[in-house]
Amino acid sequence: MFPTPIEKRSRQWQLGYQALLPVVLVIWLLPLIAVAIFSIKPEADFVNGNYWGMPSSFEMFTNYGKVFFESDMPRYLLNSVFITVPTVIGAVILSSMTGFALGVYRFRGNLLIFFMFIAGNFVPFQILMVPVRDLTLNLGLYDTKMGLILFHVAFQTGFCTLFMRNFIRQLPFALIEAARVEGVSEWRIFVYVVLPLMKPALAALSVLIFTFIWNDYFWAIVLTQGPDSQPVTAGITSFNSQFRSAYHLMSAGSIVAALPPVAMFFLMQKHFIAGLTLGAVK
Repeated sequence: MFPTPIEKRSRQWQLGYQALLPVVLVIWLLPLIAVAIFSIKPEADFVNGNYWGMPSSFEMFTNYGKVFFESDMPRYLLNSVFITVPTVIGAVILSSMTGFALGVYRFRGNLLIFFMFIAGNFVPFQILMVPVRDLTLNLGLYDTKMGLILFHVAFQTGFCTLFMRNFIRQLPFALIEAARVEGVSEWRIFVYVVLPLMKPALAALSVLIFTFIWNDYFWAIVLTQGPDSQPVTAGITSFNSQFRSAYHLMSAGSIVAALPPVAMFFLMQKHFIAGLTLGAVK
């Protein structure tokens, strides 16, 4: 039913696996490698059609200098920080409380409410583009960072609740019962008993949501416009004009925009893996 681990395969299989793995890895990373190469090429290479050849000159410092000092990229990066961090905090806090309620308490309609959270994850978000945009206009939230934050929190809470509820269901319920016997209030049980045990899940979920929100492009262009509130994913397109596309600057901006989530993952890698694998082995 399950594939045989490579360690238990024959020597020929192991050698083939070791030979093909670097090739597959390079193919998988080829788009990112291409963007990194484009980011150090001069604009003349794109005008002359030198897309895949060696750069005619090394323009890394020039291109990245223009991205940081001759464009609105620093403002777009700050917008992404001001949008992503509150969204992660809000989604994690709400999902922790809803996950606790759905995972610990037994009441009529528990599964129905839980299925409603799950069902929201299967709705194609593209069909919500027009009503969500009209709602932001009616509420005065269009082209504001607060509008993006609120709607990101709303859209991410369903997945986060699914994640948290399933994690809390794996915790030893005897700890909660013991706290109740001692007369501890439900709020203090949540804060002092459950939350400390949820640290791996909180770390893993924070990394996931940070990556989702930071890399979001769809809602960034639907609900915002201009450097006052647009995040960096939408701000990269500002290097394009009606008759000219600065691919070298767009590539440099894409590399800069990709660094924060990559750094976030490596900083939280230990907690991220622990949160995803906790409970996988009895």
